[in-house]
Amino acid sequence: MFGLLNKFKNSLQKTTQKLWGSLRGVFGFKALDAQSLETLEEALYGADFGVQTTQEILEEISTAYKADRSFQPLEATLIGSRILKQVLANAEGTFTKQNNPEVICLIGINGAGKTTTAAKLAYYLKNQGHSIILGACDTFRAAANEQIQSWANRLDIPLVSSHQGADSAAVAFDTYQAALSRKADIVILDTAGRLHTKLNLMEELRKVRKVLRKQDTQAPHHSWLVIDASLGSNSIEQARTFHKEFGLTGLIITKLDGTSRGGALVAIYRELKIPIYFVGLGESPDDLQPFSTNNYVDAIFGDHE
Repeated sequence: MFGLLNKFKNSLQKTTQKLWGSLRGVFGFKALDAQSLETLEEALYGADFGVQTTQEILEEISTAYKADRSFQPLEATLIGSRILKQVLANAEGTFTKQNNPEVICLIGINGAGKTTTAAKLAYYLKNQGHSIILGACDTFRAAANEQIQSWANRLDIPLVSSHQGADSAAVAFDTYQAALSRKADIVILDTAGRLHTKLNLMEELRKVRKVLRKQDTQAPHHSWLVIDASLGSNSIEQARTFHKEFGLTGLIITKLDGTSRGGALVAIYRELKIPIYFVGLGESPDDLQPFSTNNYVDAIFGDHE
């Protein structure tokens, strides 16, 4: 657990450095005045926690300081930590397998990291004792097959793929059938990236779902949106649209290690209440980890246990 907390801390360094770097001196020897509160506000907005959460933290810190002028920085972190944990209550998605095979469909916009996430998720679940088969349903992007094939070879994960321009729904069907014949218990489908505003591409996702439901009326059992953390709270609109069009059951937040806007998942969860299953904490295969509210918040505001 300590090692995983360190992984979260290392991944969120850019967020914490931006947040706390701009706060040096706010809680120093001078009074907590309008200027220092403005500095605090800018720092919280910069981390992309969202308007509501930022205002809640600001109001509580301001109230606490007015009540006790000896208010210390540690107390501010305690307030921030408590509020984030309240906002993220029930945010942790817990993966449970109930079907044979269990089908996970990864969707999202171009560049979110779906292909590498699909491979890392397969690797994680394989290490949990599951038998996995990957489906390369991104038949639109040039070199997509080569990318996922490279990951599959590297991690020793079976893969079903086709040629560029092939019917992605047919690949989903073939992957499901391969899982049945090989007795694989989890299917992970990597779909093509698409803008949430392109309804014709959203129709392709519905076609994949339709084909799967001819095999299992509940499939896909998990529809997870992969979100690039560096997009910040701008991801809320894409998540809202995908949820409306496809019915999301979970989120995976990638590239937390590459952004100073790591607070965005707070705003996204607060808005949509879609559970967060995994987060990307780096580039290595084992850097995709289950989301932990405590580890996430403690990495930002400190572990005060």
